[in-house]
Amino acid sequence: PQVTSAPQLASPAPHSYPRLNRKNTMFSLDPAVFTSRATISLGALEQNLTRVRAHLTGQKIMAVIKGDAYGHGLLPAARAFARAGADYLGVAQVAEALALVREWGEQPTEGEALAGHPALPPVFSWIYTPDSDLAPALEAGIELSVGDTWMIEAVARAAQATGHTARVHLSVDSGMTREGFNLEDIPAAAQLLATHQQAGRLEVVGIWSHLACADDPDSDATTSQIAVFDEARRLATRASLTPRLAHLSASSGVLWHPGARYDMVRPGIILYGLSPEPRRTLASDLGLRPAMRLESELLTTRQLSHRAGVSYGHTAVVEDGAVLGVVPLGYADGVPRALSNKGYVTVGEGPAAQRAPITGRVCMDQFVVRLDGPLPAGTPVVLFGDPARGEVSAAQWALASGTISYEIITRVAARVPRLYVK
Repeated sequence: PQVTSAPQLASPAPHSYPRLNRKNTMFSLDPAVFTSRATISLGALEQNLTRVRAHLTGQKIMAVIKGDAYGHGLLPAARAFARAGADYLGVAQVAEALALVREWGEQPTEGEALAGHPALPPVFSWIYTPDSDLAPALEAGIELSVGDTWMIEAVARAAQATGHTARVHLSVDSGMTREGFNLEDIPAAAQLLATHQQAGRLEVVGIWSHLACADDPDSDATTSQIAVFDEARRLATRASLTPRLAHLSASSGVLWHPGARYDMVRPGIILYGLSPEPRRTLASDLGLRPAMRLESELLTTRQLSHRAGVSYGHTAVVEDGAVLGVVPLGYADGVPRALSNKGYVTVGEGPAAQRAPITGRVCMDQFVVRLDGPLPAGTPVVLFGDPARGEVSAAQWALASGTISYEIITRVAARVPRLYVK
């Protein structure tokens, strides 16, 4: 038989990928059908910001809402922080910041409507690439970080093209070794910024950096980073830059390093009611309240009449008479598979509530718990919530699964409906 070569497929042009929109991505499901939910207390978000402000000595607060507001919902959380008096909103991805600005005026949810609709504070964002179109961000008034020469030039070009003066924050690598100008590169960067500022293309409104080890009481890295940051500020001043906002501290810096607060702080995890290092300080000791409560209900229960293996791989074996319940959430919803045979959930309400161990492997859409006794299908389950109410906490899940609270709350999947309450 004649052999023919396979047709050659044309190589795609660089960056010719389809643009994503909401129709291409996951959306939360109908809560009347998908009855598991993440209940978000807007009141807790507001109270946590108020609590953080009381801990400060007059510094401005940039409420960090990156990662879809740590899984709490970008727009509702941002509005809650604005109502509580946030001076700035901080979003990592410029695309997410742009979505926030564009959607700010949308109709609030039922829970939000009870709380009021605030004005939009200034928005700061710091992640974009050489191929990012920055014109929409400048037109929306979003303030941008510049931590590399190409960033300065890209923002300046966008400013020239749009006729908008870009407000920028000079990013310094003070010791995180991630992004930002090294100390030896600050003079040249500052001079370039000054040139563009004199031409009216840019206005340098801030200088910033990020602490690497602020949650570690045994590390001297924070002291070193403060010294580097102070020197960077002096070098910027020599180039005639006078940024009005210096900001270095995130949650750990706010709590444990008063000397690193400067003009503004950028709290993140503490605004959502969790401690950045619960082995050092519990959130409740800080007067914070968890804003997210991941809830479901028992799908089915059974009492075994024989010894049996449970879930994939039979990594758990239970004896005759064991009572098991199935919870209809899994790792597709954000339940860490690492909690298999390790984690706990709270089953039931009031005095009858019990702490039930996850038994066997967590599956994609469900997992099994061992119960103290028979319970009906539909019995409420709190996967994590407020320990002050006797519920398992996100911090406990994080410890059991070998991760951090940040990951637990941000990994709650988009398909899980968010229910907002005041």
